[in-house]
Amino acid sequence: MSETSTPYDSFLLVSFGGPEGPEDVIPFLENVLRGKNVPRERMMEVVEHYQHFGGVSPINEQNRQLLSAIKQDFAANGIELPVYWGNRNWTPYFDETLRQMRDDGCKRAIAFFTSMFSSYSGCRQYRENIAAAQQAVGEDAPAVEKVRMGFNHPLFIETLADNLRGAAKSIDADLVSTQVLFTAHSIPFSMSDHCDYERQLNEACRLVADMAGADHWRLVYQSRSGPPQQPWLEPDVCDAIAEMDDASPLGSTIVMPIGFVSDHMEVLFDLDEEAAELCQSRGIKMARAATAGVSPKFVTMIRELVQERIGQDVARRAVGELGPWHDICPTDCCLYTPSRGRPQ
Repeated sequence: MSETSTPYDSFLLVSFGGPEGPEDVIPFLENVLRGKNVPRERMMEVVEHYQHFGGVSPINEQNRQLLSAIKQDFAANGIELPVYWGNRNWTPYFDETLRQMRDDGCKRAIAFFTSMFSSYSGCRQYRENIAAAQQAVGEDAPAVEKVRMGFNHPLFIETLADNLRGAAKSIDADLVSTQVLFTAHSIPFSMSDHCDYERQLNEACRLVADMAGADHWRLVYQSRSGPPQQPWLEPDVCDAIAEMDDASPLGSTIVMPIGFVSDHMEVLFDLDEEAAELCQSRGIKMARAATAGVSPKFVTMIRELVQERIGQDVARRAVGELGPWHDICPTDCCLYTPSRGRPQ
């Protein structure tokens, strides 16, 4: 995925994938968990989560909507790149998409990953998956290079600040006094210790809270899946809600899944069901803020990140202290060697 002198001739949306029917759920989860130390019983718990929603994850349909919005935005702004979509864990798989791109004459694609924060599973693993797909397709497979991480792009921050204000309004809450919980997918310490995941998340949370006027916020995590003896990032969102409410009744809270760009299964189950039920049982008024989804500002951000790389004169915009992230990932970026504990 290195730079070449060939001009960019296509755009690739890179995502996770999800089942689109009950019969897809177990094969999909076996794809997701292949090679990972996740107990079978934990996988079967997640199977039930999917079956609770008819075995259909909303992520694929949301990616179709995002693709449509990107196509329209590109056309309106003079970006003449055909748009493609490939998934890690379900159809359309990367090798299927790259083969189609090759057959269409594509040589070099610029890609947007539906992950806003750096980690092995959110960046490096996708790059490894694409490299494996390129090898499967053959020497004439198109080159694929990703845009930089947009966690601190002003349009991403503005989108989430708007959504946070909207959530507060929905329960008539004052952001100056209401507890805001930003959530992200938990990852093992052995992954987080070799990437900038926590650093980027904390920066994005701070920027969104400041823009929205939220004075009380905390970064928490959700959706851990590893064995109990393997330490993962904490606290869990439900544990945090219970702990804070025990210490001083919350009254109300707003939960924002900042680590997710769309309302897919883990957002629907872990937040809209489990966290919501916990809050209801404790008499806490809860609002769940929307993800970026296909909001116009988010789509514009994707286009701006592409314009930076295809030679159009667009500023590399970023807010906060970390500045624009790197365009090309270093060779040692987001390495992951599973282990049982965090190095001291």
